[in-house]
Amino acid sequence: MDLQTLTYLVVGATFALYIGIAFWARARTTGDFYVAGKGVNPVANGMATAADWMSAASFISMAGLIAFKGYDASVYLMGWTGGYVLLAMLLAPYLRKFGKFTVPEFIGERYYSRTARIVAVLCLIVASITYVIGQMKGVGVAFGRFLEVPFEVGVMIGMAIVFIYAVLGGMKGITYTQIAQYIVLIFAYTVPAIFISLQITGQALPQVGLISTVADGSGTFMLDKLDQVVTDLGFGAYTEQKGSTLNLFMLTLSLMIGTAGLPHVIIRFFTVPSVRAARFSAGWALVFIAILYTTAPAVGSMARLNLMNTIQIGPVGDPQGNLLYDERPQWFRNWEVTGLLKYEEKNGDGRIQYYNDKNPEFAAKAEAWGWKGNEMVKVDRDIMVLANPEIADLPNWVIALVVAGGLAAALSTAAGLLLAISSSISHDLMKGVFTPNISEKGELLAGRIAMAGAIGVAGYLGMNPPGFAAQVVALAFGLAASSIFPALMMGIFNKRMNRTGAVAGMLVGLLSTLIYIFWFKGWFFLPGTNMAPNDAEHWFLGIQPESFGAIGAIINFAVAWLVSRVTAAPPEHIQHLVEDIRVPKGAGAATAH
Repeated sequence: MDLQTLTYLVVGATFALYIGIAFWARARTTGDFYVAGKGVNPVANGMATAADWMSAASFISMAGLIAFKGYDASVYLMGWTGGYVLLAMLLAPYLRKFGKFTVPEFIGERYYSRTARIVAVLCLIVASITYVIGQMKGVGVAFGRFLEVPFEVGVMIGMAIVFIYAVLGGMKGITYTQIAQYIVLIFAYTVPAIFISLQITGQALPQVGLISTVADGSGTFMLDKLDQVVTDLGFGAYTEQKGSTLNLFMLTLSLMIGTAGLPHVIIRFFTVPSVRAARFSAGWALVFIAILYTTAPAVGSMARLNLMNTIQIGPVGDPQGNLLYDERPQWFRNWEVTGLLKYEEKNGDGRIQYYNDKNPEFAAKAEAWGWKGNEMVKVDRDIMVLANPEIADLPNWVIALVVAGGLAAALSTAAGLLLAISSSISHDLMKGVFTPNISEKGELLAGRIAMAGAIGVAGYLGMNPPGFAAQVVALAFGLAASSIFPALMMGIFNKRMNRTGAVAGMLVGLLSTLIYIFWFKGWFFLPGTNMAPNDAEHWFLGIQPESFGAIGAIINFAVAWLVSRVTAAPPEHIQHLVEDIRVPKGAGAATAH
């Protein structure tokens, strides 16, 4: 069976499964819509949380970043997994004990302020919309290649599917759909990884293959081989650190605390029946997440090795050592059609030169060989996981499975994000602030309308993304880190934190991070020039926009603390509320401030 037909069958079957589950588990009450009736089993919720957490950035884009950045991309592994541990230890049990539906509801009651609740909704929407852009980019990439439709059409198809099962089922439908999506995505990620690891190293486990020798009998370790291949073409060694230590540290920190501040993940812990179940759920989710995250380094590094070996088929410097463009493999032709892979003939030899022409020393050598510049003018990092099985010439059913997995990852996270946006509008703004007497039926309808509107906005922005899926997601984590996380942490662990300090901190943290991102992503311009300061020379202390969320969080903490110290302390009942959240009954009074 040809690849396209098989892909239609596999993807169609998974979509039918998701929609069928949504009909079976459709929400009939606001409790079902927001928190699945608080009756989800901890193991099932752990699996759903893992699917909610492992987005297109994890499935499609993270291995692509690892493929091209090497060691420096390890911050995504450390930041996202470390952040989940932070969330599970410091936030999830306490927020579940509080027992409300949403993060803004907690902030509104903890800081005894409708203003604080509205500001929290604003922060949530900004971070969530930014995050969902990355998911829609991933959907468009997958559909664009394998269903042979334009990128924009792929995004619209994804919007339609999410609309059906998220609007209909709410959190209840999303939860059980995400369980199915986790099974699809983890199977789709690990099966091709096993095949490719066996091809390159002879090891079935990709985690073992990553640190093993290649299967050509040379005794060379796989990572040493990759280092040699990329440095021979003028790139930096794959396993060496290239960025500044400060920037890498700040990016790791931003991803960690951003993870702990993302409402679509936090809200999952409101769906279990008890605090104890929330803790078990967090542990199971970490197990399910670890399966993909320990596989990703092998997937990324092996994808880079396969790509380089496909194009550079002979010794570096040999005029006959590069792939003839007219003899390029079918996978190359397929991805060219999408516009995500582009070749440009520069020296008229009909062969593909793929090297680092930004390296002056190597560029001089390449010019002496007759090379006139890097002819691979675009290799979108988001294609690497999806293209990897094709590059490795794996069976069509494996390729189709990867497509279904990538779509499952993107759609599962998009659904969770859209529900967080929907609930913040219908429950926190309408029910909590503007129309407190709205009926449950009216609130449920408002939630569905809000979700439909959010899907439309997310889809439009997903067609015009500001970067790779993982880059866009990193920006969202920075926004969550700088706005929501400090308010939650101080709300749980600082009885003296008041509403004025929390509101001031959230606004200053969010605005400072937004300004930095807008400035250095090229949306503002230097006065008197036509260019934006979007390179490392202009960054503050060499800190890239994706890393600035950690600085924004520090600003948030500092402003909130200072303002709270010069304004009135919270009412006594609020201080008792903090003690009750943090300390189990019978454990004595809380004394920490």
